[in-house]
This record gives sequence, C-alpha cells and structure tokens, in this order.
Amino acid sequence: MEELIDIVDHQGNPTGHSAPKTEIHALGHYHNTAHVWIYNAAAEILLQQRAATKTICPLLWDVSVAGHVDAGETIKAAAIREAREEIGIIMDSSELKKIGTFKCFQSYPNGIKDNEFHHTFIAKTNLTIRDMVIQKEEVEALKFVSIPLFNELLKNSKTNNHFIASNSDYYKQVIEAIILALD
Repeated sequence: MEELIDIVDHQGNPTGHSAPKTEIHALGHYHNTAHVWIYNAAAEILLQQRAATKTICPLLWDVSVAGHVDAGETIKAAAIREAREEIGIIMDSSELKKIGTFKCFQSYPNGIKDNEFHHTFIAKTNLTIRDMVIQKEEVEALKFVSIPLFNELLKNSKTNNHFIASNSDYYKQVIEAIILALD
C-alpha cells in the first residue's frame, strides 16, 4: 500500500489534505520529511549510501536517516520510525536535537517534483555500523566519516559523485550544528 502524506503550504503549514506519495511527487505538493544526522564521540558522521534502486540520486551518499512524514504522524515519530526501518536502531525522542527546518525544493529529470521541508535532527550514538541493520530497498551501505573528510568530499561534490551537490549548503549547516554539539 502506498504511503499517504500530509500536504503543507509553501510556508510549511498544514493544509488539512493528504495524498499518496506518487501524487505528492508528480504534482509537486509541499510536504514534510524527517532527517536524522547521527554522529559519535570521535566526531564522525554516519552517512547512508542511497540504494541503487532509488528514483532520486541512487548510490549517492546523504543523511544518516531520512524519510517522509506519514499522514497524521508527528515529525519526531517519523524520525524514530525511519531510524528503525532504514538502519535498525531504536531511538528515543529525547536523543533527537532539532537543528532546524530546511526548504529543499527540487525537480528531477525523471519528472519528480520534490518540494520538501527537511525537519532536521542530530543525535549522538555509541553504536557502530556492526550494530546496524540496513533496509536493502533504501540503503546500499553505511559509513562513518570524520568531519575533515566530510568537508573535503563536500568541497568536490560537483565532480566526485559522492554527495548530492545541490544540498551543499544544507550539509554545511548540519556540520556546524554537530561541531557545536561536540563542544
């Protein structure tokens, strides 16, 4: 059964309407997503490689955990659900520190109009990749990278086919928030 997603307006306010995910992306309805960036005490950030079967940006590296907020679901509940589904970890809402809501309005060559509000959290973990179980439909691989390596990869993202280059400013804001949380 296809996901049903709440539609928001161009400011992110609820409209009271919902639609199937395919309609959301075909018509470009504004909608919410939950993003969780996971980091550890060694100042490494967990990256997720998008599955090869993804319709948007397959095999590129991105946020630790992300997904659509289902109709009627709270944003924190979506973040916790996505962490469990995509990488098999159980999180508590107290572990999530919201760092902001970021507009990401993009259209893709395959016809998808993805107008998302990324409700973005950071969370510290003591887990290793061996403690995680990936959801094959969503995730190809996981890795922890140091902040200097993250910045180096990001600096060359237009040519190295590592990150989603159009998200560079967003990634920089996330790194800044994680650095502040580490202090």
